[in-house]
Amino acid sequence: MPLFCFNTAADYLEAAREMALSGRTALARLLAEEAADRTPDPEEAAWILRDFPRPSPRQED
Repeated sequence: MPLFCFNTAADYLEAAREMALSGRTALARLLAEEAADRTPDPEEAAWILRDFPRPSPRQED
């Protein structure tokens, strides 16, 4: 049985919370960013990112 199944923004957000609780804050932020990207409501997406305020480790082109 897989540990995580990522199909929705909620799946990514749940995984982000679990990673944050386990001290993996960079991974938590990446998962939160993916959850925010998959959230159609901009206000909800902003709320998700505020919940994980660490600087983004993403490299943008």
